[in-house]
Amino acid sequence: MTSPLPRGRPRRAGPHISVRVAHAVLGCALGVVWLVLPGMTSGDDAPVAIKEPASAPGSVAAAAEEEDETSTTDLVLPLVAAAAVGAVAGYGYVRRVRRARSRTTPGGSGGPPPPGSAPPLAALDGRARTALLEADDRIRAVRTELDYAETLFGRDAVTPLRRTVQEAGTELAAAFRMRRRYDEGTPAEAAARTHALAGIVGRCEETTRRLASVTDALERLRDPDPDRGPGEALGVAEGRFRELTGLVAGVETVLAGLRTRYAPTATAFAVGNVEQAKDRLLFATVRLNEARQAADSGRDATAATHLRAAEAAVAQAAVLLGGVERLAALLKAAERTVPAALTGAEAELSATRADEAAMGPGAPHALLRHADVVLASVRQELTAGRPVDPVGMLRRIVRVTEPFAAGRAGVLPAAALIVARTATGAAADFVETHRGAVGAAARTRLAEAERLLATNDPADRRSADDLALESLELAEQDVRTHGNPGPAPEGAAGEIGAAGAVLGGIVAPGTTVDGTPSGPAAPSSGGA
Repeated sequence: MTSPLPRGRPRRAGPHISVRVAHAVLGCALGVVWLVLPGMTSGDDAPVAIKEPASAPGSVAAAAEEEDETSTTDLVLPLVAAAAVGAVAGYGYVRRVRRARSRTTPGGSGGPPPPGSAPPLAALDGRARTALLEADDRIRAVRTELDYAETLFGRDAVTPLRRTVQEAGTELAAAFRMRRRYDEGTPAEAAARTHALAGIVGRCEETTRRLASVTDALERLRDPDPDRGPGEALGVAEGRFRELTGLVAGVETVLAGLRTRYAPTATAFAVGNVEQAKDRLLFATVRLNEARQAADSGRDATAATHLRAAEAAVAQAAVLLGGVERLAALLKAAERTVPAALTGAEAELSATRADEAAMGPGAPHALLRHADVVLASVRQELTAGRPVDPVGMLRRIVRVTEPFAAGRAGVLPAAALIVARTATGAAADFVETHRGAVGAAARTRLAEAERLLATNDPADRRSADDLALESLELAEQDVRTHGNPGPAPEGAAGEIGAAGAVLGGIVAPGTTVDGTPSGPAAPSSGGA
């Protein structure tokens, strides 16, 4: 506690203590005088005898008893007064000592913080991480809802809602940028860092507020007539489910072809996508069946609960299958680009050597030699006839020529774009389909990678690739740390029987398949 006195004014502790001591001494002296005063006033002369008529023995005893009570009263009052003065003095002394011990101004020492109390900055940091996770989960779930609503009611009905979601996404993107700078140590001052965390929380709250209005509008849009029930929306979800089920075999064939044609590192991003998509579709099958049974029996609320879970599972299956198709296209583009990128990189190195001859011994000889070695190894792998990783090749070419490339070879920026798109797409798919276990650090890096990639600036593509790879690595660590959940509690994933097992390691415990917290236990089809 800071002293209310001005810092330049000395504290006069001495006079206050002396005054209190003087008061105590004076009080004790008065008490002593009161005690001894009766003895001082009595003289040595004998009292004059006064003859009175003889009284009864009882009267004499009563008089003696009254005299004793008066004498006792005369002794008690001074003692009480002395005790009161001493108590006041003691209280003042104890209070003075406590104030001196609790001072934080120079001359005093503050006491230690209470045990177990968390620093305010650490507590606000945790709150900011939680706010980012909740806002990101909400905006992803709302986008899925909008896709289904557009199929049901047309683009014009959801266009205003998409604008609101876009505004909410802008707020969330700003919060992620603030978090990224905070993780990098900017700002450095404690007060400014506290303000930055408060700003992150505020933007996340604004994101949630905007999304709440969209959610309310979607509820009104999807259920304008309570008598109609969820039948129409259920039909849309079932149609999308059948469409994806028909694509599984073809995507599985594509992935098998990629694994045969390219090196294992080329397909590592999507090696388990088909199996995970099957798991999501199996989950959706059970949920759709339960939703149909509930709708047929008039339990619309239960049907809506199962329908939302099925829609989220189908949406994630679409992301997983689409990731394989996107990777196939990027690998094919990278394979076509590698020879041209090699030629462009060698042109950049030749130009640098010409500058080196003009500049003299100050040129980066070691970097040039290293670049020559890397390009030679890439060319050797390309002509060896073995399966290769074309995206990995482009990444090596782009990075080794980055110190020398001045934009004279247009193929290198195109190669960097392919590399950044591949890594960013893989990270985005992983976070989307595993977000029940992915933390704020991975999402922050992904958001920054997507922002840099959207600038379409060749100078940002290397950073976008690095951040996307970091995001993917952190997300995978989060999932491994989270581990496979145990048996689902009754009423959650365990209620769907065998389909509940497919969510192991994919969805966090206590969450639905879309990564949002699970609500009350949905009843089975046997009762309301």
